[in-house]
This record gives sequence, structure tokens and C-alpha cells, in this order.
Amino acid sequence: MDATALRAMQAPYKDRYRAEPEAAVVTLRAEGTLDESSISCKVETGRALAVAGLHPATGGSGAELCSGDMLLEALVACAGVTLKAVATALAIPLRQGKVRAEGELDFRGTLGVDKGAPVGFRSIRLFFDVDTDASQEQLDQLLKLTERYCVVFQTLNTRPELQATLARA
Repeated sequence: MDATALRAMQAPYKDRYRAEPEAAVVTLRAEGTLDESSISCKVETGRALAVAGLHPATGGSGAELCSGDMLLEALVACAGVTLKAVATALAIPLRQGKVRAEGELDFRGTLGVDKGAPVGFRSIRLFFDVDTDASQEQLDQLLKLTERYCVVFQTLNTRPELQATLARA
């Protein structure tokens, strides 16, 4: 896909959202089922069933997915798609590329061993390695716009309003 095709594909959406801002607000949902026999949660992905469990550093077997890994995977997926879309819109040819994310967790916080230890990632780093002839100025713009428009990156960066409820089934 080139920049012209991308713009043509997105134009009706942009026009509608300018005219009807409320139409641009979409609620995304995810649902999981708690496993009765183990400490795991089965998440419907729309394509397959993902079974998340405890990380081996907290006693898990490693057979189930770790939700921390899934968070990084979501960041990589979103950042990769965003980078490709921005590169396409700016007509920056990318022959190939890799996206990776890494971050540190201190499991003392998760396990309640040390109340001062954070629960969650201390830091997350996102890396892009691209094969391109683009200038450094173009690459700087590509990174800036990828950060700006990547939903997962911005969600982690700006901390959304969070709310949790617990109800009887």
C-alpha cells in the first residue's frame, strides 16, 4: 500500500469523525474466564484462546502466557502497525524492520514481599530497527509520529483513568 491508497482508505473515516466527533469514540472489550482448577485466566482473543498464568518468577510453570509479556507484545504490535502506517503516509520506504520491547519488573512488589517495591514495570523500552534509505530527519519524524499515534504507547505514557469493580456472578 502506498500513501495515496492509505489516505483514500482512511479519508471517509476522517471526514465522518470531523463531522461527528462522537462516532470516533469506540469501546474495545476483552473478556476472560477464570480457570477453576489452576491459577490462570482464559482470554478470548477473537482468533484463539490465550491462557494466562503466573510468571515462573512467581511460581508459575511457564506453560501459560504471562500478562506482562502480553502487555509488551501489545505494545510491539501497536507500535509496529503504527510505524508502518506512518512510514506509508510519509512515503518512507521500509524494506524490512523489527520492533521489540523490554522492561523490568520487580516481583517483590507483585508477591507482597516488599511494600516499597513497585507492582508493575519500572521502565519499558521500545526499539525499532529498520532497513531503509531514509534520511535521519525522516527517521526522527517517523519515530516522533509513531510515538504520538501509537495507542498502546500513549496509553502507557499518559496513564488513563482506571476503574475496577468486583461483583457477584
